[in-house]
Amino acid sequence: MNNLELTFIIFCMDLNKIYEDILISELIVARGCTEPIALALAGAKVFETLKIIPKKIEAYISGNIIKNVQGVIIPKTHNKKGAIPAILAGLIVGSTKNELDILNDFKDENIELLNKLIKDEIVTINLAKSCKNLYIKLIAKYEDQTATIIIEDFHNNFTYMELNGKVLYSKKDAIKRKKEQYNLLNIESIYNFALNNNLERIKPYLKRQIDYNYAIAKEGIKNKYGSEIGKIILNHSKNSLKEKAKALTSAASDARMGGCNLPVVIISGSGNQGITTSVPLVVYSQELNLDEDTLLRGLTLSDLVALEEKKDIGRLSAFCGAISAGIAASSGIAFMLDHSLDAISHTIINGLALASGIICDGAKASCAGKIALALESGILGYEMYKNNSNINSGDGIIKESCDTTIQSVGRLAKKGMKKTDKEILSIMIEK
Repeated sequence: MNNLELTFIIFCMDLNKIYEDILISELIVARGCTEPIALALAGAKVFETLKIIPKKIEAYISGNIIKNVQGVIIPKTHNKKGAIPAILAGLIVGSTKNELDILNDFKDENIELLNKLIKDEIVTINLAKSCKNLYIKLIAKYEDQTATIIIEDFHNNFTYMELNGKVLYSKKDAIKRKKEQYNLLNIESIYNFALNNNLERIKPYLKRQIDYNYAIAKEGIKNKYGSEIGKIILNHSKNSLKEKAKALTSAASDARMGGCNLPVVIISGSGNQGITTSVPLVVYSQELNLDEDTLLRGLTLSDLVALEEKKDIGRLSAFCGAISAGIAASSGIAFMLDHSLDAISHTIINGLALASGIICDGAKASCAGKIALALESGILGYEMYKNNSNINSGDGIIKESCDTTIQSVGRLAKKGMKKTDKEILSIMIEK
């Protein structure tokens, strides 16, 4: 074995560990929509810092956080919505140990205090201007004490803590290192990792994603949540496998947006995306009697493709994240059924060509419908491939390869839709 071959083997080993590390850091448990839960987490950190409920909290929040807290019910709060109840619920819990599953510790007996704090108007919400798309800053005061807490870039990423003018914690470089890792994501490497890597280290995280997200899908079908989009699709499915996958996935979003207390496993900071990358694959696996290894490897690819699609866009934007996740899930289905890199690449390219441009106007009941649209486009993209009818480079924003097409969509979402994002927020908050 020469030095070049040895260097390549070492690089592949390192890349496999990086991909495993990425998945382990991404596949975390959240209860409720992650934007209000991030606010709750910040509220809990305020209590941990001050050791008491403050008299006043000034909240400075990015527009993308604000638009994602308006339309979703916060679990266990008796159907409350909005930034203020989210912050206060976390403040009452007073502990960040469960991170985005923080509301698991919110009890029925806490409702009276929550209602009192809302009535006392101790929280003031301000739009944080000229900042990142994911940004939360709380300045809390109790008599002569002041605490400042900042979360940015990731929903559970505390970057700054201060008490009475003394900096307790400050972190900036970790974000740069994470971005360097995510830049190593590309379709061929993801495919090889999903096909060949030993899954033992990440298997518990994948299985938890399957179990949690399929459980909330069944709950969404069983009971009434949101606009019941999943139930409607299922009732008109005519025993179609594709329609059943769309129905169960949409139903999971129905339940989650409707305040269901069941936890989910997220991807790219989003429960809806974590649901969308996983539930369709579970449905296909069950209906077609695929073995567990095939499902786990398909899910590995689905999750990592979703992260590659989002690496240039960011966690929050004007581009609907369900589209990225739906296309990723369809590539996972293509992997399970075909196992070829060509099938996966064309599924992604075709799906993105059909569905790119759907806007994110906040987390709400209609997210379930957008998930259904994303899966429809992605699975149609795979069906196009099987029929030797693909969308080629030069057709709109489609480029010469899968990776460059993803970069093209990322540019559209991050740069091209920046003004769109501001206009969406303006429309949503105008009286």
